[in-house]
Amino acid sequence: MEMEHVKWHSDLTLRNPVMIAAFTGWNDAGDAASTALRTMIESWGATLLASIDAEEFTDFATTRPHVRLVDGLTREIVWPQVAIWGVSTPGGDVLLVLGPEPSLRWRLFSEEVLGIAQRFGTTLIVTLGALLADVPHTRDVQLIGTATDQDLIDRFDLQRSRYEGPTGIVGVIHDACNSAGVNSASLWAATPAYAAQIQSPKAALALIRRAADIVGAPFPAGGLSELVSEYEQQVDDLITGDPELRGYVRRLESIADSDDDDDEVLLDDDDDDDTVGGEAGTDVDPDAGGDQLIEELEQFLRDQEGPPA
Repeated sequence: MEMEHVKWHSDLTLRNPVMIAAFTGWNDAGDAASTALRTMIESWGATLLASIDAEEFTDFATTRPHVRLVDGLTREIVWPQVAIWGVSTPGGDVLLVLGPEPSLRWRLFSEEVLGIAQRFGTTLIVTLGALLADVPHTRDVQLIGTATDQDLIDRFDLQRSRYEGPTGIVGVIHDACNSAGVNSASLWAATPAYAAQIQSPKAALALIRRAADIVGAPFPAGGLSELVSEYEQQVDDLITGDPELRGYVRRLESIADSDDDDDEVLLDDDDDDDTVGGEAGTDVDPDAGGDQLIEELEQFLRDQEGPPA
């Protein structure tokens, strides 16, 4: 597949890597998905392989470039770009894609991403996202994992995607994967809607753990584990002076605890330690509270003012 808008920076031999992608913007609540990708890139010591030319796919009035000073004197424009890194881990090879959601020519952009994946023999593409939901910051991070291929659903304990509605680049990439016969899955972390402006290392850790499980790679927590308690304290401080908000959070905690009690016999029987920053990173069981979270995800997608996914 021709990739005329891809600039190659280095040559790396990878064997059937899994591609993991995240895009900043509307599908990155609490910066959880982008933080997860950035942590994997840094912790695994990934090599920059390629970048996709921003000129063709970006509305610079919306996603603006930045000016920086070099040596304190020379002004330099830093253009937003989607970049691709590669790494070999003990569990398998990985391609990591990170950048802003493109504004233009999504079908062509998806073809470029898929072309990179096919060049390296990728057999699975996993996208990461985060949504705002009615969940408490003091409890387990809930994850939704969806796919359309039944073998993939069974293999990784995912749910069948049933969303209908507006979509964005993540949805377009999954459609391109389906057309090309490349397996794909989508992972979403739920972050508290009442703390929408606060970055969530807790949700990022949950996404990293699940993505690493799928790849079979070591769990690259980086420095995020130490930030979880700071995040929880920051949100605690946010709600301290608001009695109504404190009551709302207590109600969410009660609902979460009730769901946990109901779900005990329905969750995995394995003894794996799913602790994320001192709290469990729980995947939602479709028969045990997952439907409500999926409904929140679908509503979240429909409510976006920009093009949702």
